[in-house]
Amino acid sequence: LDSWALTRLSLNTKNPSLDSRLQNATYFYQGFMYDRKTWIVLAFGGILISLNIYFSAENAKKAPKPAPAEEITSSVEAPEIAGELSVETLPPPTDEQLVVLETEKAQFTLTNLGAGIKFVELKKQNNVQDRGTKVQMNRHSTGAIASLVDRQQKLLNLPFTFKPEQSSSGKTAVYIAQLPSGLIVKKTFSLETEKIPGAPYFIKLAMVLENSGTAPVELSDYGLFLGTASPLFQSEAPHHTGFFWNEAGTIHFKDATKFKGGWFSSAKNILWNDPDQTIEYAGVTDQFFSTVLRPEKAGNYRVWAKPSQVILTPGQAAVSALRSGMQFAPQTLLPAQPLTLHYRIFSGPKENTMLRKLDHSETAGEGWGKIMQYGMFGFVSRPLNWLLNFLHNGIDNFSSTQSWGLSVIFLTIIVRLCIWPLHAKSTLTMKRMAKLQPKMAELKEKYADDPTKLNTEMMGMYRKYGINPLGGCLPMFVQIPIFFGFFKMLDYAVELRNQPFLWCEDLSQPDTIAVLFGIPINLLPIVMAGTSVIQMAMMPKTGDKMQQRIMMFMPLLFFFFCYNYASALALYWTTQNIFSIGQTWLMNKIPEPELVARKGGAKKSWVQRMAEKQAEMQKHQKQGGKSTSALRDVTPTKKKGPPRTGG
Repeated sequence: LDSWALTRLSLNTKNPSLDSRLQNATYFYQGFMYDRKTWIVLAFGGILISLNIYFSAENAKKAPKPAPAEEITSSVEAPEIAGELSVETLPPPTDEQLVVLETEKAQFTLTNLGAGIKFVELKKQNNVQDRGTKVQMNRHSTGAIASLVDRQQKLLNLPFTFKPEQSSSGKTAVYIAQLPSGLIVKKTFSLETEKIPGAPYFIKLAMVLENSGTAPVELSDYGLFLGTASPLFQSEAPHHTGFFWNEAGTIHFKDATKFKGGWFSSAKNILWNDPDQTIEYAGVTDQFFSTVLRPEKAGNYRVWAKPSQVILTPGQAAVSALRSGMQFAPQTLLPAQPLTLHYRIFSGPKENTMLRKLDHSETAGEGWGKIMQYGMFGFVSRPLNWLLNFLHNGIDNFSSTQSWGLSVIFLTIIVRLCIWPLHAKSTLTMKRMAKLQPKMAELKEKYADDPTKLNTEMMGMYRKYGINPLGGCLPMFVQIPIFFGFFKMLDYAVELRNQPFLWCEDLSQPDTIAVLFGIPINLLPIVMAGTSVIQMAMMPKTGDKMQQRIMMFMPLLFFFFCYNYASALALYWTTQNIFSIGQTWLMNKIPEPELVARKGGAKKSWVQRMAEKQAEMQKHQKQGGKSTSALRDVTPTKKKGPPRTGG
């Protein structure tokens, strides 16, 4: 190349293309010769890199394969580590598989479709319409309790894989699945191991979530299903079925009738709790039983409910039910990030004594007693329920079959004895007012054309003889909260379910002894109305004939009010009437009170004097005159100004 290049360069050729190629080759040759060390280093480095890649691949082939990541244990308290959750490459089974976790009082039937509680059977509670079967909670639901829902409140009933090797027969059940979003969900259900009141009705849920995708997942797009609440029997009142949530110690309850439209509102297809509320627990309920989902920590959860219609008995009309859920609190789950959530699920009877004891348990949390929903008269219902159970515990030792009915009777007698002094004072007041009726008749005749003067004179008459006209009504006002508190207590007393008394088969149901032309014949309300009429007839007659007729109408009103309610309520009212009849008979044996004017009674009271002045002013106004006591008009008259001129 040297000799050829030098020879060519020495020639005087006229070929420019050849000259260019020869010139480039010459430059390349000269650069290679001048930077030979650089090329040697690059070549040696390339050889080393090639050898490293080759031997690394060979070592990787010979190395043992890494063991698959361990999955979490079935312990609900075990901490979770990122990247531990894994699912099988094969899809989970599509056929439903049931697993039973059982206690001495409840049987929890779990399903792999949605990985939740399909239904809960209460072993000591029989159905009303079919007493040979047990009460099953969530029996009319399309989804399992604690199954996942999306942000549109739609159930994610995808099949989960049951992990028998991590489960314990009859005690724990473990499920795992991967959602289309890449979220891996592992649920561990286990029976309650803490010694808390009502432990047989509790089940624990430990749920581990891990984002196996590449994009963040917003947890508030998902939630847990609370189940479906429906009436226990065909004639159960619709307002007993509903959903509730406890927010900062305050219980909020919405019944199934809230979804129906009225005169001033349209029908609703969904109800929510208020945003930004700190929710402690939420649940669904019927008259006697509730399902409650309680997170380990209170948070900003959204609770919702939707209505539905279910058929309890073939051939009968559909009844109102509702399904509910609770969304997760707002939180973003990053890729490969795990999260463990713990819950307690209660599915059982609303026993006031048991729930109140739960309030004092440090493990279970507070606010359980408010599930009873006694309302504004809870301060009366709670002690009455405690006293009812206290009496039953003593009477049950002597009569186990009639103990609850006798407890209601003795409780009524105790309440009536407590208000005996008020009733006695009321009876004496009514007797004195009855003796005052002739004088009142004279006043009505004398001031027939002047109602204001009549009222003034009647007030003076009451003052003269020291009679308080409200004294006869005081016991009635006292009995109003007692009656409604008693009514609420008996209405939600699950202790009275399936309990017989005399001809009553169930104190929580009407005591129907026969059905005539499609109308049930309930005996206790009839007896209650009859005793009410006798009681009214024995009371002293006060007021005019119209007022007396209204009072005689009251037994009929209570008859219709209590006719289709629990027989325990009619038993309470009947016992009260019989007690009042005996009390009135005894009071009638006491000598009649004398109508004696008290000292200073003729002096007019301030109210009476003001009433007389008002009557005098009205009288003068009607006659067109001026009252001497009227205020003089001192408003200055406007003086006439000088006439305007053209300026």
